[in-house]
This record gives sequence, structure tokens and C-alpha cells, in this order.
Amino acid sequence: MRVVLAEDLFLLRDGLVRLLEAHGFEIAAAVESGPELARALAELEPDVAVVDVRLPPTHTDEGLQCALDARRERPGLPVLVLSQHVEQLYARELLADGSGGVGYLLKDRVFDAEQFVDAVRRVAQGGTAMDPQVIQQLLARRSGDDRPLARLTPRELEVLELMAQGRTNAAIAARLVVTERAIAKHTANIFAKLGLEVSDDDNRRVLAVLAYLDHGR
Repeated sequence: MRVVLAEDLFLLRDGLVRLLEAHGFEIAAAVESGPELARALAELEPDVAVVDVRLPPTHTDEGLQCALDARRERPGLPVLVLSQHVEQLYARELLADGSGGVGYLLKDRVFDAEQFVDAVRRVAQGGTAMDPQVIQQLLARRSGDDRPLARLTPRELEVLELMAQGRTNAAIAARLVVTERAIAKHTANIFAKLGLEVSDDDNRRVLAVLAYLDHGR
């Protein structure tokens, strides 16, 4: 699995290269600026891009914009964005085309090797990996209003949060130590209360939930 990595801090970039290589990834390029990232994505056609939001020369959202441009040129290009802080706008931009293969992690997650590598693999396979803190902020912003989200039970909210992180019903069941059948019942209730169509496609399911949570901000 070929990776293009963009991170301007040398020590973090080098650490990510070593971590990914240790887990069987091939690093097609490891770059430190927006222009270098744009060239690498265009010329190397990686299986997944792991991109810091803020890159030289602007140090604003250079990395994110390069990744979005690359996805427009190559729809569905898997992109995992790393950010220092929760920025809901970045999550919305990534999810906007609805094609999946996207992730948004806080840099703190990089220090959990297993979680980070799992997120890279999930995104590369077309899935979704959203940082729990992003989901929590979306839920907190919506849970106090009179929309259907307010009608969810505490357990359903917990299931929804795990679902929006990109977890399958089996993974949620294991996390909550309940049966997969119980989770299926909870997800059916969640979809009914949110007015969403039930889907067997886990990625499409996650995108639908996230789109609902972020609608009407």
C-alpha cells in the first residue's frame, strides 16, 4: 500500500515514515510543503495520502486544499488529514463529495500507533475514520436543540458516536460488550429517529450520519 505523506515538522514526519514502514506500508513520498504535496499526488498516484492541514508556504490550510484538489482530479483518492485542533470546517470539506475514503484525526492520535495505522488502512480501503473529539463536538452542538437527535437515548447517542467514527456494527458490539444483534436494533432506531435510510454499506452509513449531524449549523 503506497502512501504519500505531508508533514512540515521533520521529527514527526520521520517518525510517521518509520511507523508506517514498520507496518508494511510503502512510502512513495514524504514531503514538507504544499507544492511538493501537489506534485507527489499528481505524479505518484498513491493508494492513500496522509496530510497535515497546515503546510508551507501559507501555514493555513495548504495541505487540506492540496488534498481536496487532488480528490477533484482523482475522485475517491483516500485522504487522511491530521490537525492540531478540531476544525469542523475541515471535516465538512472532506465529506462534501460523499465518496468516502476520508479521515480526520487529531495529531494526538498519532502517538497511538495501533489506532493510527488502523485509521490509515480504513481510509485507504475507502472507509471513514473520524476523530472521536470531532464527533463529540458535532453531537454536543446538535443535542440541545429540538431536532430528532434530541430524541435519541444515551445508549443510542453512544452507538451513533462510534458509528460516526467509522466502526462496523461488529466493532461497536465488541467495544460496548453487547451482542451485534443489540447494536443492529440500536442502529435501526437511530436511523428511524434521524430520518435516514438504512444501508448495508458502512461507509455510506457513516457519511449519511455525519452529513445529518453537520446540517443546518
